[in-house]
Amino acid sequence: MFETTRTTKETTVSVSLRIDGSQEANNDTGLPFLDHMLDQLAFHAGWDLTVKATGDLHVDEHHTVEDVAITLGGVLQEAWRDRSDRFARYGQRWLPMDDALVLAAVDLSGRPFCDVSLKLKRDAVGGIAAEMWDHFFESLATSGAITLHIKRERGRNSHHVVEASFKALARALREALAITDQATSTKGSL
Repeated sequence: MFETTRTTKETTVSVSLRIDGSQEANNDTGLPFLDHMLDQLAFHAGWDLTVKATGDLHVDEHHTVEDVAITLGGVLQEAWRDRSDRFARYGQRWLPMDDALVLAAVDLSGRPFCDVSLKLKRDAVGGIAAEMWDHFFESLATSGAITLHIKRERGRNSHHVVEASFKALARALREALAITDQATSTKGSL
């Protein structure tokens, strides 16, 4: 189990993560749709995940969404580095959800990079500004030291595209975090 709390003048975020979990999720960020996406992440990655956040939602959702991603990414980095270079490292998943088709590909390399192309057709999804979904993934990748690509191949319904993105990411992370008896790099260490 990996846990941390991050406190700023704008938010307080606590995260508890067990990557070899039982798909238990208990998330309360003050943003119901973000909670739903975190639930999907936990379920499809096979994690136990608890995220609690309080923040300046009276201003807008930006700080809460960003700080949840930063805090979760930091805990996720602790978890994958604890695998002692004996995990699959790479994962990818195409995921369909009704009209949406999304690819997520990850490299747990210690080299943060993110390229997200959701091309959402609405200004907001789940009461959260559309650009915040890209920003969530960028913040997660940076603080998690993950190379992350997410690409919408198809999708008319923005809700479906966002949800498929979280599910695809979860399945890609599940694959990348799988324990193996082979080294993760020809260098011998990440």
